[in-house]
Parts: sequence; C-alpha cells; structure tokens
Amino acid sequence: MEGPQGSSNVTKHNKRKSPVQRWRPVSTEAVPQKDDITETSNSGSKKIIEDCIASSESLASDGTTNVVEVTTNDASSSKYNLSLEYSSTKVVIEDNVEVFGFNKDLVVSNVSGTYSSSIEVDTPLIRFVKGKGGSTQKQIEEDTGVKIIFPSSREGTSVVLEGKSAESIRKASQMIADVLEEAVKSRQLDYSHFISLPLALHPYLVDKLNHFQSSILGEEDSDKDESRSEGSIDEMDDDRKQVDGSSVSIKRQVQEEESAEAKMGSKGSQSDFGIDKSIFIKPKTFHLTVLMLKLWNKDRIAKAADVLQSVSTKVNEALENRPISIQLRGLTCMKGSPAKARVVYAPVLEVGGEGRLARACKVITDAFVKSGLVFERDARELKLHATVMNVRHRKRNKRNPWKDSFDARDIFRKYGNEEWGEYPIHEVHLSQRFKFDKSGYYYCCSSIPLPAEMHTE
Repeated sequence: MEGPQGSSNVTKHNKRKSPVQRWRPVSTEAVPQKDDITETSNSGSKKIIEDCIASSESLASDGTTNVVEVTTNDASSSKYNLSLEYSSTKVVIEDNVEVFGFNKDLVVSNVSGTYSSSIEVDTPLIRFVKGKGGSTQKQIEEDTGVKIIFPSSREGTSVVLEGKSAESIRKASQMIADVLEEAVKSRQLDYSHFISLPLALHPYLVDKLNHFQSSILGEEDSDKDESRSEGSIDEMDDDRKQVDGSSVSIKRQVQEEESAEAKMGSKGSQSDFGIDKSIFIKPKTFHLTVLMLKLWNKDRIAKAADVLQSVSTKVNEALENRPISIQLRGLTCMKGSPAKARVVYAPVLEVGGEGRLARACKVITDAFVKSGLVFERDARELKLHATVMNVRHRKRNKRNPWKDSFDARDIFRKYGNEEWGEYPIHEVHLSQRFKFDKSGYYYCCSSIPLPAEMHTE
C-alpha cells in the first residue's frame, strides 16, 4: 500500500483545491523576559489567533494576502514551560487548502534565541510524521534544522517544533502539512467508519447465514466463533487490488486447477481448499455498504453525523416516501473465479426494480462528497452487494498455502442459486468499525429512518 514514507513523502506537493484561510506568523518580535515573570496559561497566544479570526471576518477572500497587526502584553507559557512577553506580532492570512488532521494555527515563540511552536496533529496521524523507523521525521529535521518533539502520551496531540528561526519553523510546519495531506488520502490510513444498510436485524437471514457457514465448516453452530471477519468493509479496496491477469503463468494456473480438482475428489478437509472460519462474515454484522469514510477525530465524526441527518428528507424523497426492500439471490465472485475466489457475495436486487434505492444512495454519497469528508477515490458509485466470505480477513498461518484465495467451487455447486430471501431496509447507519453494540452489530454513531409500511387496523 502506498503512503508517505521516506524522502518522497516530504518533497511531493499535492495539488491545491478550494482555498480557505490559513494562518501563519511571518515575524515575531520578542522583548527580554523579566526575572519575576509568572508562568500562566497560553491564553495570550490564543488571544492573538482569536483576535485575528475576528478581524478576518470582514476581509473578503479574493486570493490576496492580508496582514493584520495584533498587539498584546500578555505573558504566556505553553505546556512546555516556554514563557514569552510579546510586543508585536504580525500574522498573515494566507489562502491555502485546509490540511486534514492538522491545526491551521501557527504561533511562533522566541525564547533565548530559540524559536518554537506547538501544532496539533490528530493521534492516528502522528505515525505518518514519524515515518517508518523515524525516516520522515529525520528528513524534515535535516532539511529545516528544526527539532520535532512528539507528545509523551499516546493520547497527546501537541507536536512541538524548535528551531533557530521563525522561517525554519514555518518550513517544517508546511512539510508536515504536506505529509499529512498525502497520508490521509493513502491506503495506509484505514477506514474508520462507513455508511451501512443493516441486514443483520432480520433473524431469519441471520439463521440462514449461520446454517450456510455451519454446513460448509461441518459444525453445529458456526456463530459461536467470534474471531471471524467483521464484515464486508474492504471490498472497495479488494476490487481495486484484485487483478484479472497476474504474473502467474497460464501453465501454473492450469496446474492449480488440476490440483484443486484432485483434492475435491478425495475426502479432504475444508482447510485443503483454503476455507476456515476467519474468512466468513459474522452474520450479526451482515449489511450493505454505501460509502467508506476516514473519520479520525471527533470533529469529523460529528460532521459526518450531521451530514447524514441533513439528508434524511431527501433520501426519503428519493425513495418516493415508500418502503424499500431488497432480494438476495445466489452467489457471485468479485473478480477471479470460484476455483481461486477472494470475495464471495450475494447479489442485491431491489424489489420492484425501480432504481429508488440507487437514487437514495446517490443522495447520501453526493452529500458526503460535498461536505469534504469523502476522498475522490472513495466517491465512485458502488454496486451494492452482501459479502459472505472475504479472504482478506483470513488469519495468517504460515502452513496455509491458501493465503490470497480459496476454492469455492463446491460452495457454488450447493449455494450458487440460493434464495436468501427478501428483506426491507429500515434504516441508514453511520457505523463504526471494530466497535459493536449489544446485538453484535456495528456501533451506530448516527442513523436516519427509511419509510415504513403503513399498518391499518
């Protein structure tokens, strides 16, 4: 998976999108510190930014650069015990892109000839600033002469920059911003949330899935194992990464096919075909995925919840304010073949075939794209499908030759035309990965109801 590592990460500049105001200091004058200066909070430096923000509200964003003069006599001290009494600070309001996971405020302090600044980097993103083996941190420090000090606690977000000039601090800050802007778009930062259409709330479907799994694994109750895949979260990535024509020769493929045929003719265990519990989807998490999201802080989660709530009316209008149901029928491979399957899913058909569900999903996707919470690579239209097996979630076993695929031909013979049933969709969820509610389904951060059947007495 690609991501910001090494020298290529800090030298590559991403294309700028819609401009927003970003703040950075261009010069800072410091006066000698008094011996009896008292350590206080960093309210003085915060006041600089707050005052500048207030002043900027009346400035038009026309692509020009505006300078605001701010004067304060407050003594301030950061959490790193750096005290400074400012006489004057000039702050530039600069048109730039907003950097995800990186604060836009940069206030530089000068203490005894050493300039420093504290920037906020969301905890899940700090590892990208460090880089593999500290490589990214090392290059930024070498290129700018700035020392990067990371928070001591795992929950900390304040990254301190120390250098010999305000310009070096600014340069290091920009390099970090570039690294993070690339990181959040890469596959190295995994998805944290997704928009789901829950299907696991239908007991009959859950029972059918349990029977499907136990019949293949030869066990009485396949749902007792809680170590299996959490759900069909990563099919978008699998769809991109799977290849139709690999470097494996045709001759080798034929040999593998013949070997698989031979095993099927004997009484081999399911492990001989690369099938184990870990690649099955937990029935209690069964769902349809509408959209994948990377929400690595509380602000982005709250914004996503607001976006979902805001489209409730439009989604119901797209459904023509009528209930919507889907039908699951048969099994299909997502690329590849049953002999070398990676993802097996049940195709989804809208009952009635009017396209209302597709239109409702587009309303949701468009709203999240407009909000800026979805990256371009994740915004493409999804083909709704219900995954039942995914090799990506396989538990690693050095003795298992089936690492990237499994032989599903026998499964297709038995269940290729399976009628899984028709099920109404009652809600749309903003679901969180790796966290579950009491029922076993993904933790719901926010939800909107869909039209329900009208029951007349």
